Amino acid sequence: MSSSAAPVQPVKPAESRFALWADRNFRRLVGGGFVSMLGDQITLLALPWLVLRITGDALALGTVFAALGLPRALLILFGGVAVDRYLPKTVLLWTKYLSAAMLGVFSILIFTSTVKLWMIHVLVLGMGLCSAFSLPAGSSLLPRILPRESLMAANGALMSLRQVTLLLGPLAGSALILVFAGDKHAGDLSNAGLGVVFALDCLSFLLSAWTLHGVQVAQDGAHPPPPAKALWEGLAAVWQDRPLRTLYLYFGLVTFFVGGPIQVALPTLVYGWPQSDVASLGLLMSGYGAGALCGSLLSTWRPNWRLRTLGLSLLCADAVIAMLFMAFSLVRQTGAGIPLLLLVGLLGGFVQVAVFSWIQRRVPLAMLGRAMGFFTFILVGVAPLSAVLFGLALRMLSPQLLFLLSGLALLVLSLTAMLATPIRRIED
Repeated sequence: MSSSAAPVQPVKPAESRFALWADRNFRRLVGGGFVSMLGDQITLLALPWLVLRITGDALALGTVFAALGLPRALLILFGGVAVDRYLPKTVLLWTKYLSAAMLGVFSILIFTSTVKLWMIHVLVLGMGLCSAFSLPAGSSLLPRILPRESLMAANGALMSLRQVTLLLGPLAGSALILVFAGDKHAGDLSNAGLGVVFALDCLSFLLSAWTLHGVQVAQDGAHPPPPAKALWEGLAAVWQDRPLRTLYLYFGLVTFFVGGPIQVALPTLVYGWPQSDVASLGLLMSGYGAGALCGSLLSTWRPNWRLRTLGLSLLCADAVIAMLFMAFSLVRQTGAGIPLLLLVGLLGGFVQVAVFSWIQRRVPLAMLGRAMGFFTFILVGVAPLSAVLFGLALRMLSPQLLFLLSGLALLVLSLTAMLATPIRRIED
């Protein structure tokens, strides 16, 4: 990988989108991925609510998200090596089957009212372990079934569907919990609704694995080097590419200042509102999902909308998101928070499609699993640290103050990157 990578010839968006949906492989991948992502979003709504119901402790919630992120951080690099050594499809199938088994057992524990906090930690550790391999596998699969000129439209379609799940998942999850609980007050939630949520996520993994079996994946034909050498080659290639290296590090810092507030501070904030219930959290998360959906669709329909360059567009979007975070510190009710999170999702969804496609096009296919593994390693390595530190901070500071401080830090970060790094010069 060099910083002077040849530009990709543009493809008309309408033609590219039409060709995508005519591809049977792509339709199968999208169908299974949508089901799996919807199940994940329902679970991510239920998980923090379950922890708060059992403990009422924001620090416990932080440790749960840390347990989810720790095995990712420790093993994601080896996951990338495994993806380059074996077919991404094979790796992804195994992770889906293992995840389904764990979620099935966990749903039984919830139905029988025997779930404890340590059991939640065991579940999320296992899910984190699976995601250490599934994340680089999923990121590397798309370039193996489609030509590279179609990646922009394909990523836009997949990320748009992901945002649909961000919109529908929290609404469906909160509805299931409330309906099966039989009482809409959060303090009276029974285990039935939560058990249904985790059981449905189990089924979503099984269904997505069935569709993935039908996807035909191209093989490189190159014999991969031994794991240790492969890991070192991938690290050296990423480090020598200064724009790519700087972008990776920047995303790690952004994840720290965004992940903690969203994972820990937001549920804690909503949990403390008068007359709030799980539906309030679901509506806020769905507001973010609706914005992210619109941003992904807009990025696909108007791929050339830029503030001069892709990098400058990214940094300006993050600066605006930072100011929206600071404004969120003043929110005291669901209706006021939804528009702010909708705008956060809109900006994030718009730039995410383009940045992800830029990375996939820049990295050679034979090294894509490791490159995506390094990228994910930075993100998931920061996420558990952020969750724990924000959980600790919530014992001393209010969620509102943490949103204000996080937004201020993100604003300083984006402005510094704009002035002192090559990110602003990154072109499509």
